[in-house]
Amino acid sequence: MKVRIIWGAIAAAIFIPLLVIGNLPFQLFAGLLAMLGVSEMFRMKRLEVFSFEGILAMLAAFVLTVPMTNYLSFLPIDANFACYGFIVFLILAGTVFNSERYSFEDAAFPIAASLYVGIGFQNLVNARLVGVDKVLFALFIVWATDMGAYFVGRKIGKRKLLPQVSPNKTIEGSLGGIASAVVVALVFMLIDHSVYAPHALLTMLLFVMLFSLFAQFGDLVESAIKRHFAVKDSGKLIPGHGGILDRFDSIIFVFPLMHLIGLF
Repeated sequence: MKVRIIWGAIAAAIFIPLLVIGNLPFQLFAGLLAMLGVSEMFRMKRLEVFSFEGILAMLAAFVLTVPMTNYLSFLPIDANFACYGFIVFLILAGTVFNSERYSFEDAAFPIAASLYVGIGFQNLVNARLVGVDKVLFALFIVWATDMGAYFVGRKIGKRKLLPQVSPNKTIEGSLGGIASAVVVALVFMLIDHSVYAPHALLTMLLFVMLFSLFAQFGDLVESAIKRHFAVKDSGKLIPGHGGILDRFDSIIFVFPLMHLIGLF
């Protein structure tokens, strides 16, 4: 626990100032995190990270994350996805030039990994472009969900949620996480009324419940991936916490949903 607290504080000391600064420094940092997330996917599958497909997959996640049209005005508005698509074509080229050893199924993994990670970090960056309060709102919901689920689950949790995926999670803990997220989000919204625009407060509370569910589902997806590859953590970058995907698995699912309902 001591190691976890110390390294958690170090990670926060790096992340929070960059989040406050925003703009290119934060966007490049988010792009780096996305690349590290993809590299963790490759290591879990026991693939070479610095292979042709590994480098392209990390680059694909990076171009999805950083808003290139903000700096290269001659590019089309959908430049991120256009560049991502071009990199996907390069990955698929392996099925032509190395057809005996590299199939479509082989190419599907780096494409899926880069999209899974890149979309989440892209929406993190988009939220920051609108305002730091949007990012903090999502983070508070995710953190409240995690803590509420942990403490309620430890105290009264009896019925397993999905034991085949994550044996320690309980239905009671899941409901506790949702309740905790609603309480924390309500306090946040009462302090900052603009954070839930253009929705009404009561409508937003219903969405918060959905955000909390998606946060938990993102965590379960990452647990399923790790269980499939028989690893405990996605990586070892942050001692006591695991890898980038261990820390951002819930956020990857929450930010796209926030974007979908028009919060940024």
